[in-house]
Amino acid sequence: MFRSQIMSRVELIVPEHDIVAVTEALAASGVFQLTQTGHTGGERAPRYAGDWQDRVPVFAELEQRIQAVMADLGVDEGPPPAETPHLIEPDVVRIDVDRLEHETQMPLRDLKEEQGRLDQLQRQVKQLRTIIDLEVDLESVRDMRYTFALMGTMPVTNLERLRTSLEIVPSALVTLRREEHLATVVLFGTRRDAEILTRAARSAYLNPLQLSESFRGTPAEAIEALEAGVERARQRIEEAQAAIDRLSDLRREHLRHLLWRVRASRTLAETIARYGRLRYTYLVAGWVPTAKLSPLEQEVRQASDKVLIEVETPHRRGDESIPVALKNPPIIRAFQGLVTTYGRPQYGEIDPTPMIALTFPLIFGIMFGDVGHGLVLLLAGLLLASRRVRSLRGLAGIGAVLAVCGAASMIFGVLFGSVFGYEELIDPLWLRPLAKIMDVLLVTVGMGAVLLSAGMILNMINAALARRWGQLIFGHNGLAGLLLYWSLLGLVAGGFVDQFPIGASTLTALALVSGTAVIFSEVLENLVEGHRPLVHGGLGSYLVQLPIELFEMLIGFLSNTLSYVRIGAFAVAHGTLGVVIFIIAGIIGTEGSIGYWIVVLLGNLFIIGFEGMIVGIQTLRLEYYEFFSKFFSGGGARYRPLTLISREEE
Repeated sequence: MFRSQIMSRVELIVPEHDIVAVTEALAASGVFQLTQTGHTGGERAPRYAGDWQDRVPVFAELEQRIQAVMADLGVDEGPPPAETPHLIEPDVVRIDVDRLEHETQMPLRDLKEEQGRLDQLQRQVKQLRTIIDLEVDLESVRDMRYTFALMGTMPVTNLERLRTSLEIVPSALVTLRREEHLATVVLFGTRRDAEILTRAARSAYLNPLQLSESFRGTPAEAIEALEAGVERARQRIEEAQAAIDRLSDLRREHLRHLLWRVRASRTLAETIARYGRLRYTYLVAGWVPTAKLSPLEQEVRQASDKVLIEVETPHRRGDESIPVALKNPPIIRAFQGLVTTYGRPQYGEIDPTPMIALTFPLIFGIMFGDVGHGLVLLLAGLLLASRRVRSLRGLAGIGAVLAVCGAASMIFGVLFGSVFGYEELIDPLWLRPLAKIMDVLLVTVGMGAVLLSAGMILNMINAALARRWGQLIFGHNGLAGLLLYWSLLGLVAGGFVDQFPIGASTLTALALVSGTAVIFSEVLENLVEGHRPLVHGGLGSYLVQLPIELFEMLIGFLSNTLSYVRIGAFAVAHGTLGVVIFIIAGIIGTEGSIGYWIVVLLGNLFIIGFEGMIVGIQTLRLEYYEFFSKFFSGGGARYRPLTLISREEE
């Protein structure tokens, strides 16, 4: 539970004619992570060596064409298939895609044409409505032989300016309709002055009305004819859309299947192109969890009985080239994201996920102890984890964490006797933080000492797993550092506690011995582990650094321990905020009034949202910078099993 899965390196020699079946079997197993073999075959590569690389852009182009057809028909990709699709030849796909594109071409063209016609008709209707009251034949206005006429709309403020600019030009400006800011006008003049009139109208921001050749009769009659055309266009659009919908229903599953199969074929081609090659065989290498080796071998043998398999299980710890496959129960796996955000454990290093799954809700619950507030967080977390709200599915990963933290807050709410800030509804099973502030602070300091000690113990376990015996015994976070920390804690506690079980002289001697070991930890570690030289950078420089390093370490012990005081401080602050809310509510209105309850409601929402976020950040800070820093190095490689179909990330 506390360590990643043991990994084995698997190398396969696969005959050329079986490479597709074997690759599909490796991908279907879901446990094989491909790695480089370091062998490309050179001049002895078969004539098919470049064929797989050449297929990749072909499959990519076909995938884009399928997606374009799906977009035209309104078909989504759908969920990934349960079983990995098999390889399909590009020529077969191309014939299918050509047919699908031809099927969708005609109804899409009809739809686009009718939509363009509808837009044009609606624009013409909108223009004519500005002169609907004009009782004049549009055809006669448009076809006047000697008279120039320009209809349109313009700002009311520009009317006088236009008239003034045309005083010396024979013309007439008639206002047909006048609204608050816009006027509908017609400008008359002679044909020979048409250019002058047009320039003047443009400078006055007159928006001309285009009189189409199809307009007949008065504006009202033309509008009636146009609206009939609009209705016909809408009917044809509905018919074209219905044809597209029928085609979409008919081809939906086929398009999805074809898309996923082409996508899987592209990934398969990319994968095979990365293999090492000999003359008639491929070299395939990768990592597999040792526990999954036997089922994988069976699947590969079923795909080809001519595959040669070689397995090696390395014993090195912390090797960055070995991928790390974390294994945690579902309830603990929810906290795995908090760990991987900080860093992925190295191979053979302790996985801190179980520890953070225990300590994170504990710390959060103490700082945010309230039955009502915790209940809201619990329900919100369950809602997120259920994925019922489509827009919030991206937050499903933190849903379980939020729910567990909410449950912890409810538990400490019972211990503190707080329900939505009320401290009179239930009696505390432990204490009220506001009533016993010093007790809460001392308990959280003791809690910090326990967590820091646990971090040092975990560091020693990591050192033992890596066979770093010098670091285990003499390291700052090893046995010597732990004994120094405990002896200093004992000396401080002995000053406040009468009849402390361990005498001050014993603790002082232990502090001196362990402190000396820590001071000279570099020399002692190199001596035990056989590293030379014992001191790097010169003896003089080393001796100068010794007191500085000891001082930094002692300050670190003090600051790390006191950092956990913030747990108690936030517990007190949480209770204080509840009191403040009720004081403000009492000022706004009498108890039980609408104003009173509005303030209480908004105040509790503020506590749950804003303070809850701050508490979460502080909890994460304590985990990362105080606890993890004692034992967790991170930097491990992620385990990414080969798959031809992309599914949910870890």
